[in-house]
Amino acid sequence: MHRVAGIAAGVAADRIIADPSGPFHPVAMFGAYASELEKRLYAPSRTRGALFWAAAVLPPVVLSAVIARRAPALATAVALWACLGGSMLEDTGLRMAARLEEGDIDGARELVPWLCSRDPELLDAAGMARATVESLAENTSDAAIATLFWAGVGGAPAVVAHRCINTLDAMVGYRNSRYRDFGWASARIDDLAAWLPARLTAGVHTALAALHGNGAEAVRAWREDAPAHPSPNAGPVEATAAAALGVRLGGLTVYGHGAELRPVMGRGGDPDVATVRRAVSLSRTTQIASTLIAVVLAAGARKVRQKRSSCRLLKCE
Repeated sequence: MHRVAGIAAGVAADRIIADPSGPFHPVAMFGAYASELEKRLYAPSRTRGALFWAAAVLPPVVLSAVIARRAPALATAVALWACLGGSMLEDTGLRMAARLEEGDIDGARELVPWLCSRDPELLDAAGMARATVESLAENTSDAAIATLFWAGVGGAPAVVAHRCINTLDAMVGYRNSRYRDFGWASARIDDLAAWLPARLTAGVHTALAALHGNGAEAVRAWREDAPAHPSPNAGPVEATAAAALGVRLGGLTVYGHGAELRPVMGRGGDPDVATVRRAVSLSRTTQIASTLIAVVLAAGARKVRQKRSSCRLLKCE
């Protein structure tokens, strides 16, 4: 039960122990390493992009696997503490709600880069409320639920692999002229790694929506609204979050590189400051449910390993 203990300890550590600031955070250190690799390996080529991905991801994953063989519970706990972004996400959402309630628009704009890549100077209070709700939904899946899911499936090496994959997607997984080819592998692999966790998140959202009488709307939004989203994983997450919160997400979205007209998710009203606080609560509840699911996955993986060991022993006899 080392993995179960590691998951429990890692989730607790994420809530209790503050992350290192600045360049000393493990994810920031990986980002710096990947940036240096990009400088050395960049070319507008899918082959170079795949080589960059392998050179960035494999060393930390192999290192975490070696450590996990010696101390599996400790390795899983440390990996989760370093990679889980749930508590920081909730804290940022609550700070955003507080500043919007106080009418501190400039202060609220300072928090936007912590949540998404939209241009804060072009967002009013309503725009920041919507951006926060959408980012809470998507980042809960990417930064918390996916991390917990892979902890349950594969322990520390899987957690480290997912965080590296997700970080590379955030760095080079864009469809612009520089990264269309070089970032192709990073973007596609991130889509694959997040596919099951995103649907786990959407499933929990749907269950929570059903508790408040919105289950049918969550199912409808997942089936009808989500496929229109440009991301195969953000679509189900945002659509079911909109249903669970009883709001409408999507529409004109302004980024630093320009504006995009995102498909509408949900049939409710526009998000407001009160919605931001409810979105934080939805994120927290989804994380709690997913932690329990991760523990079940870890226990199930242990039983599978025991069964395989028994089968090998029987064959030897």
